[in-house]
Amino acid sequence: MSGPAAAGDTAGTGAATAWLGAVGLSVVIPAHEDEHRIGATLDAVREHLDARLGTGPGDWELVVVDDGSADGTASVVRAAAAEEPRIRLVRSEDHRGRGAALRAGVLACAGERVLLTGAGLTTPLAELDRLEQALGQDGQDGQDGQDSRDDQDNQANQENQSGGEPPAAVLGRTGNRLVRALGMPGVPGFRADTCGFALFDGDRARAAFGACVLDGPAVDAEVLRWMRRQGWQVAEVPVRSATRPAAPRRTPGDRRRALVELFRLNAGGLAVAAVFLALSVYVFHGLWADLDGRYLKDALQDQNQWEWFVGVATDNITHLRNPLFTTAQGMPEGVNLMANATMLGLTVPLIPVTLLFGETVTFALVLTLGMAASAWTWYWLIRRRFVHSRWAAAAGGALAAFAPPMVSHANGHPNFVVLFMIPLIIDRALRLCEGRNQGRNVVRDGVLLGLFATYQIFLGEEPLLIAALGMLVFSLAYLLVDRRRALEAARPLGLGLVIAAGVCVPLLVFPLYWQFFGPQSYHSVLHGDNAGNSPRALVEYAARSLFGDAETAGRLSLNTTEQNAFYGWPLLAFGVAVCVWMWQRKVVRALAITGVVALALSLGPWVPVPRTDVVLPGPWRLMVELPLFESVIEGRVAMVCAPVLGVLLALALDRIVRVRPRELRTLGLLGVAAALIPVLPLPLAVRERAPVPAFIASGAWKGYVKDGEALVPVPLPDPGQADALHWQVEAGFGFRLAGGYYNGPWGPDRIGIYGATPRHLSNLLRDVRYGAQPPEITPQWREQARQDLEFWKAGAVVLPFQDRGIELRDMISELVGRQPEKVHDVWVWRVGPGQV
Repeated sequence: MSGPAAAGDTAGTGAATAWLGAVGLSVVIPAHEDEHRIGATLDAVREHLDARLGTGPGDWELVVVDDGSADGTASVVRAAAAEEPRIRLVRSEDHRGRGAALRAGVLACAGERVLLTGAGLTTPLAELDRLEQALGQDGQDGQDGQDSRDDQDNQANQENQSGGEPPAAVLGRTGNRLVRALGMPGVPGFRADTCGFALFDGDRARAAFGACVLDGPAVDAEVLRWMRRQGWQVAEVPVRSATRPAAPRRTPGDRRRALVELFRLNAGGLAVAAVFLALSVYVFHGLWADLDGRYLKDALQDQNQWEWFVGVATDNITHLRNPLFTTAQGMPEGVNLMANATMLGLTVPLIPVTLLFGETVTFALVLTLGMAASAWTWYWLIRRRFVHSRWAAAAGGALAAFAPPMVSHANGHPNFVVLFMIPLIIDRALRLCEGRNQGRNVVRDGVLLGLFATYQIFLGEEPLLIAALGMLVFSLAYLLVDRRRALEAARPLGLGLVIAAGVCVPLLVFPLYWQFFGPQSYHSVLHGDNAGNSPRALVEYAARSLFGDAETAGRLSLNTTEQNAFYGWPLLAFGVAVCVWMWQRKVVRALAITGVVALALSLGPWVPVPRTDVVLPGPWRLMVELPLFESVIEGRVAMVCAPVLGVLLALALDRIVRVRPRELRTLGLLGVAAALIPVLPLPLAVRERAPVPAFIASGAWKGYVKDGEALVPVPLPDPGQADALHWQVEAGFGFRLAGGYYNGPWGPDRIGIYGATPRHLSNLLRDVRYGAQPPEITPQWREQARQDLEFWKAGAVVLPFQDRGIELRDMISELVGRQPEKVHDVWVWRVGPGQV
């Protein structure tokens, strides 16, 4: 904006500038090519303000910013200013945009409060009373829920404040929220009328607009974002619209400019997202290099299982079948899909991807994008709630999502990698804690919390349960460190949780009934006595960490996928150092307690003391028989420490980068590097995938397995070998499978086990395949084989060429009483009804 004009190009300026006292209200109106209506607008504003505020020189002022109009807009305003010195014109020779006009007008005004409105007065000035009332309320606690973002020098004083201060701005809300959210054609998500009618605290408005740089329409979002990052509340109240505003004239240039501004406004966040995506691609690049021929080496059979989950969800939905159940494997009983980690919240929406590109692409896409998205939402939460520095928050988000336990689970457990909803759930719970006294809508936040939790149920129930446990521990810890604030938060949080439950229950009642009481439901899952973490696992490195040793990590974990701690002693020592350094921060104390409790619980019900024969009882003993928790692998509770360490890292970096002595700042950054470098993730290892037998790939199986019959691979698929699930996926679920790899019931008590209930024949085939000598085939064995094949509704037994294939072929031939057919690369026995 040209300098002289920006200072106030107006007739009657002398009278206006002679007044040096306070101004009660400044009204700022941006104008461009508004000659036809600006005169009437000025008359209406003047009449309303005189009647409402008075006629004194300090009662009000009206600042019109002419944004390079080619018509007579400026002349009309000059004429009005000649009659009324409280009207001022600020003029730009060039048309720069609404943002530049608003910034010039706000910076030129002197009001204790600043009202922004349009040249067309689409919102009547009488609605100003609603904004005034909201701006005058004590809408928030002095800390605005941002305890952890205050400077350390002011922390103790601010934490002891009581009472509150009014919001910094009140926005007038008109029309449907969704319509407004999509207000700019061609620019999804841009709210076109955010500050169309808004009242600001004057000093804060000038600070906000002075700090912002966008000249176009996106300045609204820039200003409000800047205010919120200062911890200032922005309220929103409904107002009525005088007329239906005419649709703005949009040109391709306008849309391009808006997109460019939105990109500039979000460039930092997009850069962080790009870094997270690049890191995720780096972790999974071995898989992406050859999706058809490679398999995650440490996934055991989990990649086969999860690709099968993707495929069966697609098959069920596209054939209009029940998405919660299938008999595709586990014949004849089937699989309760709701009781397995099928992640219907992603497998169903990604059906088009699966149909176009296949199950393996969907599997790789879910892992890659899910891990990056989880890092970004942790970053968003940390920056929103804890730190000012973008890159400190980014480092914390990266640690929360790419910590060693997360990378370990990335080998085949998408439900423990795709956690992008958890930070959103935590943020909504924190909003509820702030309550109405900080301008929060408890009902809306409770409804959203219920919807978020419902969706997370369809992404992963166990991660949600563990996250809820972590949040409960944090809440109790905060009750210890700040009893007053915790008790203040209890009522709105409790009300919000009741509302959330009211939303969840109707949506989840049938799926959860099916999960716990439907076909093939079970009551708990047996994990054995060694599912807790070894104490050494807390300080050692995971197999896929930079300083990790696969052999050491393997001895201390159930398997590579279940390396649930392994943060390494430097990172844990760094976390302890941060807690000592910032112990006066209440949030740090609560985080420290949460981390310690999570690590203690993760040790399991019995804790062996390293290098001794001593075994001590662990705190998990108190929870091992609780409903739901009885199915949790207790070692996974240590994953709570990933976001805890992420927040502590962000808090430390946010403080370190502001340390003035360069030497101390350098020392602090070196400490961060020493803690993080050992646990930097390595790309996941891959291996060549076993090829699908030509008998399956060619479709030759169709001549041997009738509709309603099952194919019996040798050995039957189970948690130890489930390649047959991949055969079924490649065959488009054209046949059903006996056996399988899933969670299902076993015995009269319906205890959960991995895989189908074993039968005599399946055990025999498994034993011989892995080294046992075939038994003497007696009539009793033949009868047992006949019963088992009949139970499975078997149509054919298929033996691919493999180790000990001769022993298996001869034994099966004796059991069924006939020699097999050789078809491509398998031996096949027809075993349909009446053939055994």
